[in-house]
Amino acid sequence: MNPSAYFRRAALAVLPATVLLAACSKTDTPAPTPAVDQGRVLISHAAAAANTQITAFANDQQVAQLNYGQSTAYTNVNAGNATIRINNGSAVVSTQTVAVAKGQNYSVFAYSPTATIGSASLLAIPDDLTAPAAGTAKVRLVHLGVGAATPVRLSIPAATPTGTPNDLTTDVAFGTASAFVVVNAGALSLSVTPAAAPRTPVVAMVGDGTGAGTGSKTFESGKIYTVVVRGIAGSGVPAAQQLQAVIIANN
Repeated sequence: MNPSAYFRRAALAVLPATVLLAACSKTDTPAPTPAVDQGRVLISHAAAAANTQITAFANDQQVAQLNYGQSTAYTNVNAGNATIRINNGSAVVSTQTVAVAKGQNYSVFAYSPTATIGSASLLAIPDDLTAPAAGTAKVRLVHLGVGAATPVRLSIPAATPTGTPNDLTTDVAFGTASAFVVVNAGALSLSVTPAAAPRTPVVAMVGDGTGAGTGSKTFESGKIYTVVVRGIAGSGVPAAQQLQAVIIANN
């Protein structure tokens, strides 16, 4: 037999098997896993009556261990009904289901509904992180101050002792939050005031936002902030749990 004819016949015999293997290879390749829709959640420990360390979970995955006054960064969470839980050691303290939408952001605050030792619950609020216009910032108020006046407003203090404060937010009841409001960028020393007349005494001075109640805070252009009133009002409260206003940066 002509050698070239022999090799042609051999090649033709192998060809069907080669085609079959190629077809199998294409069929057996697994399809890429579709991306999972996600949102983001920030968790903050503001439970003054349960001011021990807590462990925060999202859908049974540990997010962080938080001391009183600490907050996490935003954490990715699968869209849908997310279960947010806080534990004290192995004991479940509080659980809340948060409807997480794709691409949306949320803050979840552990707070104390009462001054009873160990009192803790969860407050989940949506975060509109749309950037403010150039030269402005956004700020909101979350009222978690146990035993403090309610409702309250976030205000620019009056220029005179008898003057009326310039309110930035509408009324914010205990256990709720205001919407974000726009302020001009720059240094401000804000206050949290009772909504009812005579608007005194001041519930808490925001100051520089560290909780000291003194100084002023520079609100940067394009930035978004949350003022949190936390702690327990009244005499005899340990210093670490006293009523104060602090600032959390949201971006």
